[in-house]
Amino acid sequence: MGDLPTFPERFNLAHYYLDARVEEGRGDRVAVAVGDETWTYAQVQERANRASHALRTRGIDLEDRVLILLFDGMPFVEAWFGTLKAGAVFCMANPLATREELAYLLEYTRCRAVIADTEVLARLPVDAHPRCHTRFVVGAKDAPEGWTRWEDALAAADDRTDNADTLADDVAGWLFTSGTTGKPKGAVHFHRHFAFNTEVYAKRTLGLCEDDVFVSVSRLFFGYGTGTNLMFPFAVGGKAVLFPDKPTPERIAEHVEKHRVTVLTNVPAMIRQLVDLEPKPKLDSVRICLSAGEALPPELLTRWQERFPKAEVLDGIGSAEMFHIYCTNKPGDVRPGTLGTPVEGYELRIVDADGNDAPEGQMGRLWVRGESAALCYWSRQDSSRATFRADWCVTADLFTRREDGAYVYAGRADDMLKVRGQFVSPLEIEDCLATHPAVRECAVIGVDDDAGLTIPKAFVVLREGFEANAALVEALQEHTKARLTRYKFPREVAFVPDLPRNDRGKVMRRELR
Repeated sequence: MGDLPTFPERFNLAHYYLDARVEEGRGDRVAVAVGDETWTYAQVQERANRASHALRTRGIDLEDRVLILLFDGMPFVEAWFGTLKAGAVFCMANPLATREELAYLLEYTRCRAVIADTEVLARLPVDAHPRCHTRFVVGAKDAPEGWTRWEDALAAADDRTDNADTLADDVAGWLFTSGTTGKPKGAVHFHRHFAFNTEVYAKRTLGLCEDDVFVSVSRLFFGYGTGTNLMFPFAVGGKAVLFPDKPTPERIAEHVEKHRVTVLTNVPAMIRQLVDLEPKPKLDSVRICLSAGEALPPELLTRWQERFPKAEVLDGIGSAEMFHIYCTNKPGDVRPGTLGTPVEGYELRIVDADGNDAPEGQMGRLWVRGESAALCYWSRQDSSRATFRADWCVTADLFTRREDGAYVYAGRADDMLKVRGQFVSPLEIEDCLATHPAVRECAVIGVDDDAGLTIPKAFVVLREGFEANAALVEALQEHTKARLTRYKFPREVAFVPDLPRNDRGKVMRRELR
């Protein structure tokens, strides 16, 4: 392990990710591609300077929060870098969020500025929040009253500006938790947090370089996508391929082939769709396929490797609290069925119910520490105290550690089932069911039987050619009985056309009943 990265006291992420590339002589390299349009690093810098100037001249200053509600594309890049250059704090959210969700975000962030796509305006109750005095709309032919067209603001702004004199420990942005167990919380991150993970994960672990071309299934408003398809490409002088529409297997395959993508940011649900896609997509340019967000079944990994042998899948785990991936399979060292080993600069513990380190092979809650841990959840003191304990971030994820040092994901603590007095991981049942030829994907939850006892219930999406019937239910139950301890088999099986997922691609188990 080499020396861990450090950063100067005066430090701004816009310089680290963007301005430094121009200073290095990479200004003429293509930084962003959207469709057939491209922008160089020098052009992105000019656009970011204009965005910063547009924000500052309207009163946005150090520590002011800017709510970004944009689809993937150049306006998002401009807004994100412009916010950092102004010394403000980025807060990114899904532009497809509901009116109720957007109202919550406006109230929770108390943002002074919002930059929103024109499609969002009808759902955005911004008039109820006069504190949000600076309002930009992207893509509108005419700006509604109280709004300014982003395009007009940038055209009128100065293309030269100095970055705000921020500290490495000034707040740069909030990353929102997924909200699977309640309303999203904002994990508060300093400038150096993002740079630290970029150095140890993107550069040292993945070995990303200026020749890499990136595309992402995850959208830019989600920290996983912001990191791998905006921050990481810019940190190494690579090219980020962006597209605003919904990612489908066909669209992903199209962009990979057109741009000769080498780094594909993926999630298990899309990995499955790409494996099943016909005709076979041309992914021969991909050298790294990242996977995160939920568990990658070993059966699915095997199928991917057989179909796309050149594209190594690196399954890992990260979180809004830690910014990005802190434990992962490494290039040339993929350990199927595991999330690999800690990224350099991070320490992991598996802690039992008594707060002690669990013996090797015993399941416990994962604790992690490293220099990208968030300061807190904004205005959520009780949750902050429960999660951030001294240097450690206490996750809700349950793990075991193998003898070879690899970490095996067992599910989230709040998803565990207690069947006949024994804790059962839904993931174990799901991985077993996934090996049956009829199962395309599945999710397992606990439900009460007639006696009020918890039993496993499986929700199964079938592959084409299989019929949902009582005989198949029995076959799936026998399949699990033969491979797992008998009490773990799903007492109930429901066939569904698809599984409910949130905007991060995670299965929403609470919607399954």
